[in-house]
Amino acid sequence: MGVHIYMETHDVSSEFLFKLWPWLEANKTKLIGGAVVIVALAGIYSFVSWQHEQKEISAGQAYTQLAFAPSANLNASQTSAAFAQLAEKYSGTAAAQRAQLQAAATLFEAGNYADAQTQFQKFLDANSTGTLAATAALGIAASLEAQNKLDLATTAYKKVTTSFVGSPSELQAEFALGRLAEQSGKLAEAEGHFENVARAGRAGGSIAEEAEGRAFELKAKLAATQKTSVPAGATTNAIQLLK
Repeated sequence: MGVHIYMETHDVSSEFLFKLWPWLEANKTKLIGGAVVIVALAGIYSFVSWQHEQKEISAGQAYTQLAFAPSANLNASQTSAAFAQLAEKYSGTAAAQRAQLQAAATLFEAGNYADAQTQFQKFLDANSTGTLAATAALGIAASLEAQNKLDLATTAYKKVTTSFVGSPSELQAEFALGRLAEQSGKLAEAEGHFENVARAGRAGGSIAEEAEGRAFELKAKLAATQKTSVPAGATTNAIQLLK
């Protein structure tokens, strides 16, 4: 039985090849040409991949050199410009994204908040998702706050909390909202923001611990305010009504 099946299968295979052979002969030029094209495309892909890898390596080295061994002769604006130039030269690489973001951060650290905001926004316009995008959005909000544009800063911080849920920037933005609300005398609102940050627990790190302490202090203040706001004799009158 086994031999019989093998013979039948062998016959079918032979018949198929017999029928296929004329087609192969007629189209062998096309088949060879197609194979050449496939090999050529594979070669081009390999070359492009190699080129991209080399660009990533060069970009990373340039970024490291500029970030960790900057020229002492450059001021903040010049250093920022150097990072921006690096980002343009090596566009499309991870190092270029970090360089563009660092260009904005350098301006912020130097107190050039309006220019920093512009650079953060430029990054966010080109990169709307991901951890670095969340950092850029937070940078925009912080730049607005540093310029004392508190209403705009509040709106920007809220956008971070809704657009980048789960990112480290979300917690920082939520904490900033609590801080701004407290400064405005909105203690209950501030407490809510701090409690949201505190819920992150250990995952939130030191900012969650600080938020927990701030929320506790505000809760105590609110309780004290409510006690002092009760009119004199109100408690006695309430007791008499219950009798």
